[in-house]
Parts: sequence; C-alpha cells; structure tokens
Amino acid sequence: MSDAVVVGAGPNGLAAAARLATQGVGVTVIEAAATIGGGARTSELTLPGLLHDDCSASHPFAPGSQALAALGLERHGLEWAWPEIEVSHPFDDGSAAVMHRSIEQTATGLGSAGAAWKRLFGSSSRHFDALAEDIMRPLAHLPRHPLALARFGPAAAPVSLLARSLPTPQARALFGGTAAHSFSPFSRPFSSAAGMALTCACHRNGWPVARGGSQAISDALAAVVREHGGRIETGRPVRTLDELPAADAVLLDLAPAAVVEIAGGRLPSRVARAYRRYKHGPGAFKVDLAVEGGVPWTDPASGRAGTVHVTGSFEETAASEREVNRGRMPERPFVLLCQQYLADPSRSRGDVHPVWAYAHVPHGYSGDATEALLDQVERFAPGLRDRIVARHVRSPAGFESYNPNYVGGDIITGANTPLQSVFRPRVALDPYATGIPGIFICSAATPPGAGASGMSGYNAAQSVLRSLRA
Repeated sequence: MSDAVVVGAGPNGLAAAARLATQGVGVTVIEAAATIGGGARTSELTLPGLLHDDCSASHPFAPGSQALAALGLERHGLEWAWPEIEVSHPFDDGSAAVMHRSIEQTATGLGSAGAAWKRLFGSSSRHFDALAEDIMRPLAHLPRHPLALARFGPAAAPVSLLARSLPTPQARALFGGTAAHSFSPFSRPFSSAAGMALTCACHRNGWPVARGGSQAISDALAAVVREHGGRIETGRPVRTLDELPAADAVLLDLAPAAVVEIAGGRLPSRVARAYRRYKHGPGAFKVDLAVEGGVPWTDPASGRAGTVHVTGSFEETAASEREVNRGRMPERPFVLLCQQYLADPSRSRGDVHPVWAYAHVPHGYSGDATEALLDQVERFAPGLRDRIVARHVRSPAGFESYNPNYVGGDIITGANTPLQSVFRPRVALDPYATGIPGIFICSAATPPGAGASGMSGYNAAQSVLRSLRA
C-alpha cells in the first residue's frame, strides 16, 4: 500500500485526498487552520445562527464535477439547492437582465438579444458535460472532445470583442458581469473564458448552493477520506518538507510562493523561478450582512436571484475591472452579491437573512471599501442600510490571514493573464509536478483554477496515481 501526505485541507486538498484514499492509498491530510475547508468554510460571522460562507458561495461547476460525482457525497450530507433565478443584473432604471438555468427562458427574457444569446452559448451548454472533461483538465493534454472544445473557441477572445455579438446593452451587461468573475480586464485575450464557462455551466447545472453552507462540501469530502482509512490533522502548520512523515507522495494545496518556501533548495531552479514569477491578481473586499427582511431591491427579479451582479452597464463594469487591474480603486467597484438563503432558508433566523457580498479591489488594497460596496448595493436597493442589523468585514489582508493562498486578497489564487489562463502555475506538460520526485502541487493555482469543484486536487491525484504506478 502506498502512502500520501496532503498539506492543506481546502476543497482541492480534500478532493485529492479522497481520490487517493478511494484508490487504496493511505492518506494523511495536514491543515494549519483549526478547521478544514479552506475557501469552502461556513461561519456565524454576524449573528448567532446566521450561516455565512467565508469565501466560495455558489457552485456552477460542482454538481457535474468529475472529482465529486463518483464519491457519493450525498451519503455524507451534501445536498444542492437552487434559487428561483440563478443570476440577476439590475440597472438604474429599475429593470434587470436575468439568467435562468433554462437557456430558453433566459433568451425570452433578453428579447431581441435572445437569439444571439442562444447562438453564443447554446451548443456549449448542451454539450457542457463533454466540454467540461476538457476545460477542467490541463490544456496541454489532447482533447477528448475536440468538436465540443472547438465550439467553445470564442472563449479565447477578449470580453470587449465577444460582447459585440450581443445586440442589446442588457445582454452585454449580463455577460460582462459573469465575465468579471475572472478579475481580468475585458481587453485581455482569454478574458471571455470564465464568463463563457460560467454561463454554459449555468444553463447545464444552474448556480446552486450547498445546503447548510459551503462547509458541507468540505465535510463530505473529509468523511470520504476517513471512510477509507485516511486521517486529517488540523492546527498543524507545515514550514518545511522535512516536518512531514515519510510518504510515497506529497501533495501541496498551496500557492506557488508557499511551495518555494516549504521546499527550500530542493526545487529545481527553473521551477523555483517560475513559481516566484507566478502572478496574483486583484483582491476582494468582503462585507457580510445580517439584513432584516432581505435586500430591498428596486427590481423584483433581484429579490429572487441567488447571485446578483451589482454594477451598471457593460462599459461601467469594464472600466471598474480595468482600474483594479491597474492598481487603482474605482469609485464604483464591481460587487458580487449572493443571497444563498433564498435556496437554503436554513441559513436565516426568522426574518433576518445572511447576505454575502464582495467588491473587486486592487491587489493588496489597504483602504476601507465598505461604504463603496454598500453605496453600490443601495444604488439598486435604496434603504438597505436601514435594514442592516450586523455586519462583518474582511479586507484583502484579512483574506490572506484567513487563507495564506489568497495572496494580497486574491481569492482565485492567481491572475488570469493570457499565459496563466492556459498554463498555470508554470509551462509544463504536467503542471502538478514540482520537479521534485514525489512532490506535487494541487491548489487552485493549478488547472482548472478557482472554485469548489475539487478538480485541481483530482487532477493532481491522477498525476500521483500515474507516478505510483510507474
């Protein structure tokens, strides 16, 4: 029997551990924090009994994830819940563009832009399961479904170019808000990839939440590890590889700079240089709210949507993303707001509801973006401040303290530059191999990147299994 040690108990570390454990590998997971979960934790941040997701909130890629599908996580309490409307994008005139799980319903709501929406996203949405097998793996590998991948080709275009195929301001704004999840300037090549993938995933799987909070994903993965004889140790920081028990493989759910620090001089110089050059992106400034009666949106659709893109026109969103990528704080930042309680009422207490929101801010931003964030929400929901009964603020520095992988508040663990969109954390046929025999990296700095799908960990575990067989 082979043995593996996983450093870091985020969703990728746990997914890697679960995959290895189910394949007969003896696994020990070591986590520095007192609790497992990394970016998939849930806490009572504002009031007792109100459940707030600490980072990852809605999960478009998780229900169909290859990493999670075969593990039987529902046996360990994981249950998905969907809101009535997946995504809303409100406008200053009191209207909103909305994205439903049904592409037909979405197209109908977009009026004259509906046909263009279906042309752009319809085929990739219908074949998303096949497409995901390729886009959730390193792109250096031969595609398993080349036709589906070819249909996804527009993702290589800049958002500013691809949005021109949508003929109305409402449709362009809806796509722009979704593309902004990548924290990239809209003029950058490959900046459309995240927006296209998230839109197609929505029309295939929706944007569900985990009932009881994102912690349920981590807890279910941990239960699989333990079910197959694995061990999980918390409250144990790892500073060097020498501190780890002997094992046939070590997987590091860490940002590249942390891998350099832990590995010391054992990394090949070329790999160490690549990891040191790895770029982190803009930061997030998060405000969790306890809101009596919910957010008083002007448009009714936003009051029924699990996720709300709190920004204005496509042009405003593009300008905001351009500013934060240049290191400047915009007056009107892009705000992503989630109302998970609409799909999962167990998170609320009576008529007081948890509201999750963060603004895009420059990398390492040291200011206070609370009022700028609330101003953006009040713009589309006048009277919000009067309903707030408690709040919790987490700055970029707070995010990095919460999870050291979030360098400078970069909650997606790496800038989506053209190079890093294709090759991350370095140019290599096996991006999970560190160049040290038996040592692998499995964090969101590896393909396919951020999210609680566990695919970075699963892919790294597959690399480990190939190594062990060899």
